Amino acid sequence: MHELTELMESILEKLRSKQYAKLRLQLDELEPADIAEIMETLLDDGEIGESELTVLYRLLPKDLAADVFIELNPDMQENLITAFSDKELQAVLDDMYLDDTVDVIEEMPANVVKRILKNVDAQTRSNINQILNYPEDSAGSIMTIEYVDLSPEMTVQDAFDHIRKTGIDKETVYTCYVTEKKKLVGFVSVRDLLMNPYEAKIADIMDDNVISVQTTDDKEEVANVLSKYDMIAVPVVDKEGRLVGIVTVDDAIDVLTEEATEDIEKMAAITPSEHPYLRSTAWEIWKQRIPWLLLLMVSATFTGMIITNFESALAAQVALTAFIPMLMDTGGNSGSQASVTIIRGLSLGDIEFSDILKVIWKEFRVSILCGISLSVVAFGKIMLVDHLLMHNDEITPLVALVICSALALTVVIAKLVGCTLPLFAKKIGFDPAVMASPFITTIVDALSLMIYMNLATLILGL
Repeated sequence: MHELTELMESILEKLRSKQYAKLRLQLDELEPADIAEIMETLLDDGEIGESELTVLYRLLPKDLAADVFIELNPDMQENLITAFSDKELQAVLDDMYLDDTVDVIEEMPANVVKRILKNVDAQTRSNINQILNYPEDSAGSIMTIEYVDLSPEMTVQDAFDHIRKTGIDKETVYTCYVTEKKKLVGFVSVRDLLMNPYEAKIADIMDDNVISVQTTDDKEEVANVLSKYDMIAVPVVDKEGRLVGIVTVDDAIDVLTEEATEDIEKMAAITPSEHPYLRSTAWEIWKQRIPWLLLLMVSATFTGMIITNFESALAAQVALTAFIPMLMDTGGNSGSQASVTIIRGLSLGDIEFSDILKVIWKEFRVSILCGISLSVVAFGKIMLVDHLLMHNDEITPLVALVICSALALTVVIAKLVGCTLPLFAKKIGFDPAVMASPFITTIVDALSLMIYMNLATLILGL
């Protein structure tokens, strides 16, 4: 971090003193992601304006400029595109891979998209439109068509010649896909090619056990396939088995990061944001949070209604009131533990709806163990601290029994609710993350109060 600060100060000093030649050499030695971070930080801190940002970008060497552009956030990309001449924009687009161009287009307003499409050739425009027509969360929307394809009849020598001729424009050359009449029939790695004689046929050395995904598969599932099989790219085929593109590991990492961020926001009862926190206005953050807060506030009125219905019981045994927060918090935490575990399992594909009985049985056993443990500790704490040390005569062993019994039942119910709601949400097509902490906590709060009040009425005769 300290090195990055010194680097920014050095770049800023050269930019302000117009030492452009030295600045260009300095930028040429940096990684694209680092340059993008420096640009974003300088702009966010107000050290440079949009005009200076454009100057800084134009100093980048041509082979570096497109890589830096991809790493910038959408707002900065839009500012630069607006400042570019058509020739500059075309140069940047020519050096970008197709899937990166599509990613940029998806984040831009309509007027900027029109300008981008105007500055690419007809074939690229057609390919972009084809990818944009796939569903937003599908494999087709994140794939690139820039891959190396080989014929089974080629020799190793033919394959190397083909790679040398076309590989410069491909996203990856380490894995080559073998197609016959456009259908995917196998693959070979560069290692396979290097380890075999030049006259060997591709059909003889290729691996025909190909792991592939379909264009309509969910992009998160595609990312999980890459992770599971340790692949650097996975081929994407259509319904007829024809190879139409590949998804590379860098795109998979972006997908997993995006999905994880979205799940965390939903689990915290926040509508997913399109901008980073520091780039979001207070108004945008308010819009993300207020719908859930209103919903949870309204749903929490049920707990108030339950307490109101048992006012006479609480008035007869006031000591019970002091333990309501403990019950509700423990229940909420227990439900959250179960729900987060199941949501994570669903995201990774480790758990399916068909596993619901296994999940319930396991969580039931866990809840029994947790409930007994918590109840024993709570009983000791109530009798030693609340009864003896604080000299509260209202807290009798029978009252402690009510509290601890309610605590154990609450933990059991909370864990069962927490593990089943995400599964049912997934089954009916909702995002399981929506059923996480705040939502489940509200449900469990109401259930724990009902259990507590009814047990108190039954055992204590209130």
